[in-house]
Amino acid sequence: MDNDFYRIKRLPPYVIAEVNAMRAAARAGGEDIIDLGMGNPDLPPPPHVIDKLCEVARKPDAHGYSASKGIPGLRRAQAGYYARRFGVEVDPEREVVVTLGSKEGLANLAQAITAPGDVVLAPNPSYPIHTFGFIIAGATIRSVPTTPDERYFESLERAVRFTVPKPSVLVMGYPSNPTAEVVDLAFYERVVAFAKEHGLWILSDLAYSEIYFDDCPTPSILQVPGAKDVAVEFTSMSKTYSMAGWRMGFAVGNPTLIAALTRVKSYLDYGAFTPIQAAAVAAINGPQDIVEQNRQLYKKRRDVLVESFGRAGWEIPPPRASMFAWAPLPPALAHLGSLEFSKQLLTHAGVAVAPGVGYGEEGEGFVRIAMVENEQRIRQAARNVKRYLASMGVNTPARNSA
Repeated sequence: MDNDFYRIKRLPPYVIAEVNAMRAAARAGGEDIIDLGMGNPDLPPPPHVIDKLCEVARKPDAHGYSASKGIPGLRRAQAGYYARRFGVEVDPEREVVVTLGSKEGLANLAQAITAPGDVVLAPNPSYPIHTFGFIIAGATIRSVPTTPDERYFESLERAVRFTVPKPSVLVMGYPSNPTAEVVDLAFYERVVAFAKEHGLWILSDLAYSEIYFDDCPTPSILQVPGAKDVAVEFTSMSKTYSMAGWRMGFAVGNPTLIAALTRVKSYLDYGAFTPIQAAAVAAINGPQDIVEQNRQLYKKRRDVLVESFGRAGWEIPPPRASMFAWAPLPPALAHLGSLEFSKQLLTHAGVAVAPGVGYGEEGEGFVRIAMVENEQRIRQAARNVKRYLASMGVNTPARNSA
């Protein structure tokens, strides 16, 4: 029997899975691994959210099929969030759909709007679903930079001028996973104008909307007047409320794209478990102090990471947002490449990070460090890294120990 399935053949080996497998094997062998690789929040959701989940789950009629597009109260809650946070009015009936996390939403929208051979513009490096969701759907990917500077717009211009067939979709995500780069509203204004001029749909991933530092709130592309003519935006409750395993996300924006996603989802799922959706309403409409607390906690972890790793001999640029740091390999070890460096760090320092090449070829030379361990563990990771660098002959700064 031929096992060379069409879509499976289009997927390369998942590079990050190699490090994940090594981490799992090391832990199974009893090793203490400090996991800074997977972006899996270590914090619990707010207590009142868990209480609401339990309350609704005890109701006898709460265990049947739910609504694929999301219960009305949850769609209204998300519309309310956009009004409060961004000053954007959205119609919860026509412009909001609940997704099983932003990842599922992106993948299913790719299935809904992509024909085999379509060209999609996607950032490189980027979160894998930004490219592979469309590759699975049969599209061809043309990479554009992730860094939002003039080179970004020059790349867009070249793509629409010289690509056949003409690109139909532009994917973006800020704050960026993995690079943690951010953009301002002026950037989104240029992107929206470009998309309207060249007939592009925009898919914006705003999963890290509430994890920003230095009092610089992240904007939404939907704040641009007329953005809903061409754009849809994905958000997630995974990081904002530490609800990653609950799989709660949203798509908001252009009614045509929302309708397409809603229709595809209606064939594929019955929506999230109703008690989870009810708990999500409690999270969005309830006290928001947990959001600020989490933001400050990640900021403290960022500062500890930058300071302690710097003293260990590994300079890491401080991210302005997200729960990740995008770290260039120590110059003396850059020749190893991101995958081999990540393997050695796991083997010899007991620290797991994600190799940058797993986010696209432009991610080579970097690793992504997730701030998902407490400050004590981050400092322990820095001490382990310092010993590893010393064993490799890398000179560390003559400062106090990390």
